[in-house]
Amino acid sequence: MHRCYLPDESYAPGKVLRIGGGEAHHALRVMRMQVGDDCEVFDGVGHAAQGKVRGRTGGELVFEVERVLPPAPRTASVVLAVAVPKGALMELIVQKAVEMGVSRIIPLITSRTVVRLSSDEARNKQKKWSRTALEACKQCGVNCIPTVEIPDSFSDFLRDAEKLQLLRLHCALVPGARSLREVLEAGRAAGQTGAVVLVGPEGDFTPGENAAAAAAGFSPVSLGPIVLRVESAVFFAVAAVRYALDPYMTAEHGLFGAH
Repeated sequence: MHRCYLPDESYAPGKVLRIGGGEAHHALRVMRMQVGDDCEVFDGVGHAAQGKVRGRTGGELVFEVERVLPPAPRTASVVLAVAVPKGALMELIVQKAVEMGVSRIIPLITSRTVVRLSSDEARNKQKKWSRTALEACKQCGVNCIPTVEIPDSFSDFLRDAEKLQLLRLHCALVPGARSLREVLEAGRAAGQTGAVVLVGPEGDFTPGENAAAAAAGFSPVSLGPIVLRVESAVFFAVAAVRYALDPYMTAEHGLFGAH
């Protein structure tokens, strides 16, 4: 079923709404939607409804709500902070991170980050990545659009991270890093339901950045003996956090840490 982003609306059975702009253009010109077709709308903050296309007015679709969908199950709150990689990899990271249920994405500029952005370039990248996040939500059924921040310096991120009351995980290639499983099991046992996942650039963080992350309360964690690319490390860590800390993925259900 095709999904349209329709913010700033309240959904109720029988309510008639208008879908315009780029959403209508995509539905009409790309998806070739016709009067009578089923459609789903969502507002980006957790609400969604199903209904039918009842008509067309110019470039707009007339949509009638038939059923308001129940809220999605509560999941772990995952904030992803990742050094911006070269090329188009950041788009892939944003797309897949959204599909995996992250709630916020913070692109980072670190000492070893190859990509350097002016203020205008950073804002344009944020807009582009935000569009990628929206498209991923439409395709995978996520009704809350994750926030994609303007690329931030590593030092500013660490300062602001102190406000996040979440488990802080630093995917690190440093001696003494604990296994990710061990840290997540301890966090789950302590009642944690979310985490900040910090992933560095190609070449990893500098020793000074590693020390600064530790001072900011980030636990260095190992993803195993294989050195992963940035995008692979992101997907591995985010999936592990969701698997470990989602409220319905518990030992009681035999899904994590059961013996």
